[in-house]
Amino acid sequence: MKTLTYKILCSINICLMFFCIFVSCQENKVTDVKLNKPQLVLSMGDSTTLVATVLPKDAENKAVIWKSSNTTVATVDNNGTIIAKEMGITTITVITVEGNKTANCTITVIHPGETEMILVEGGTFMMGYTDYNDNDDDFFDDRAQPAHQVTLSSFKIGKYLVTQRQWKAVMDNNPSYFQADNMPFERNWDDLPVERVKWDDVQEFIKRLNDITGKNYRLPTEAEWEYAARGGKKSKGYRYSGSNDIDVVAWYLDDENYLRGTAPIGTKVPNELGIYDMSGNVWEWCNDWYSNYIDLPQINPQGPVAGTFRIIRGGSWSDFARHCHVWHRGVNNFRCFSIGFRLAHP
Repeated sequence: MKTLTYKILCSINICLMFFCIFVSCQENKVTDVKLNKPQLVLSMGDSTTLVATVLPKDAENKAVIWKSSNTTVATVDNNGTIIAKEMGITTITVITVEGNKTANCTITVIHPGETEMILVEGGTFMMGYTDYNDNDDDFFDDRAQPAHQVTLSSFKIGKYLVTQRQWKAVMDNNPSYFQADNMPFERNWDDLPVERVKWDDVQEFIKRLNDITGKNYRLPTEAEWEYAARGGKKSKGYRYSGSNDIDVVAWYLDDENYLRGTAPIGTKVPNELGIYDMSGNVWEWCNDWYSNYIDLPQINPQGPVAGTFRIIRGGSWSDFARHCHVWHRGVNNFRCFSIGFRLAHP
C-alpha cells in the first residue's frame, strides 16, 4: 500500500514539474507588440525612430522585423528609423519573429513648407468680448463688441505657426528680422515663426504651396481663428488660448521678455485642441478685412468684401497680456517683426 501511495505521489510531482515548466515556457512566449506612436506627420527629408515594445517584458525572443508599405514615401531600417522621402502616406509595420504579432504606425509625409494640421470640429460659440468681470489691467475692448453668436463648419488649422524654415522651403528667401545676424543670443532660427510678411506676401506663399502640393491651403477667417483659439467644442472658457495663466501658454511682453524677440514654435503649453502659440509669440494674419461687429447670429462669416485694414489676432512677444486675449482684435496692413501667420484648410 505504501509503495502504491509513493508511486502515485511521484507521478503527481512529475506532472506538476512538467506543468510548471510548461507554464514557465508559455510566460516567456511573445504575446503582443506595441509602438510608441500610432501615427506621425513628417516633412520630406525628416527622420525619426519608432520604439517597439515586445510583450511580455520578459519574453525570451524580442527580435522584430520592420516594413514600409510604400518605400517611395518613407523607408524604415532594422532599428525602426524612418526617413521621409516623398509626399504621401505609408504604413510602417513591426512584426515579431516569434508569434508573428504586429503593430502599425501611419506615416504622412508632407512638403517642407506644410505644417501639421488639427481638425476643429464645427460648432456654435459666442464671438467677441465676453469677460465682463475682468480684474486685471484689461481695458474695455470696443473692437470686440458686441459679442454675438457664430456657427462654423468643421475645418483644419495649423498646429503651429508657419516657421522660417517652411517659408524658405516655398519662397526661397527669408524676410524675417529675427535671424542670427540680427540677434546676440542663440536660438534655433529655423524654428522661429516667420515674420515681417504682409498679407499679400502670405497669399503668394499659399498660392505657391498649393501649386506644389495640389491642396487648398488658406488663411483662417477671423471667426475660425477665435473659435480655434478658444478650444472649439473642447473650450474651457480661458482668457488666453489654453489657460487663464498667460505665462503657461504665451510669449508676451513682460520684464523678462522685453525686446528679446520671437520664440521657437511649440515651446509653451498648447490649448484644449493641441494648438500652440495662439496667444503671443507673433500676431497672426486672418483672411478678413476689418469691420465692426454686429449683434446678429452668423454662419461661417467671411468679413466684408473690401476694407482698409486686415485683421490680425493673438498678440505677440512685444505686446502686453491684454492684447493676447482670445477675443482681442488687431488691425494692420504692413510688414512688422511681430506679425506672422498659420495655415487653415477646408
